[in-house]
Amino acid sequence: MAKNKRERNQNPQPFLADDDSVASTKKHSKAPKHHQKQDKMISSGMSSKILKEALLQQKEIEEEASGGIAKSAFGSVEEEPNKHEEEEDIDDFGGFSETQSQFGNYEEEIDEDDEKLLEAFLSKDAGPQRTLADVIIQRIKENDANAASEKQPLPKLDDSLIDLYKGVGKFLNKYTAGKMPKAFKHIPSMQLWEDVLYLTQPENWSPNAMFQATRIFASNLGAKKAERFYRLVLLPRVRDDIRKNKRLHFALYQSLKKALYKPAAFNKGILFPLCKSGTCNLREAVIVGSVLEKVSIPMLHSSVALMKLAEMEYCGTTSYFIKLLLEKKYALPYRVVDAVVAHFMRFLEDTRIMPVIWHQSLLAFVQRSVKFI
Repeated sequence: MAKNKRERNQNPQPFLADDDSVASTKKHSKAPKHHQKQDKMISSGMSSKILKEALLQQKEIEEEASGGIAKSAFGSVEEEPNKHEEEEDIDDFGGFSETQSQFGNYEEEIDEDDEKLLEAFLSKDAGPQRTLADVIIQRIKENDANAASEKQPLPKLDDSLIDLYKGVGKFLNKYTAGKMPKAFKHIPSMQLWEDVLYLTQPENWSPNAMFQATRIFASNLGAKKAERFYRLVLLPRVRDDIRKNKRLHFALYQSLKKALYKPAAFNKGILFPLCKSGTCNLREAVIVGSVLEKVSIPMLHSSVALMKLAEMEYCGTTSYFIKLLLEKKYALPYRVVDAVVAHFMRFLEDTRIMPVIWHQSLLAFVQRSVKFI
């Protein structure tokens, strides 16, 4: 009996035919997890893509500043991108109830002393924020000047069209839920879409109407046009609501989340103008920043945003957004790392007392990138 036991023990793996099979039972090293890969530097190819995207965005911003985009607004209609949402889904909107209409759950992050300290870094000479109304009024003046100088005037809208969209505007002022007017859904495909949109008086839309409009324009406009809608319509409304109510209406907060589905347009239409204004306070930064925290942003767009913010003229709340983007823990190309290093080096001889958020952004950078510096 004992002999049989010994024989059985001599071959503990009777179903393995050869040494190779035995070797295959050894533990294999696990593939590195996704978050572990993020700590490695990205390839030179991806770094090149990020730099090209940053240069492209800078070129577009410069063109807009010189009036290039305004002139092209009367050009051919852009090819419509694929729709992300069906019209039925938009028309089924049930509205946001007033019990959830205010968004302001970040009071604990807003310290009064920090808020006062950050005010020292705000621009004292910043002018009023540019809105869609300002753009259209300037365009009308230019059109009148062209007519006086016998140049070819810009095309005018038909009177019946004007009356139609003024009526749409009155409807949107009181909109709470349900179907959106078909005439409004056609605006993104129009050649003079900005002029038509102006007739509806976006500054008077209800918060729910702004949410629906953002869904429609984010789905049906190309990145450049969406960026203009965000910058000239959505951003002024969001900032105005925060300053008046010390909070942001829930429908407007959801509008920001929808806008981020076009990350390049969000960067150029919301994030960059907000920081460049020189008047972004801590409350605005915390609320808008919470959107960046909650919604996933592609690494390419996140890196471009970080580099652009680092290169901007400093405004206290810029540090808040830099910190948020660093905490995404994405791998950064050397070009972006260099830009962030240069950003902090600019403060070596600054005698001002830096706000806590500046120190937090520096700490976040050191923790994430010290091995690559």
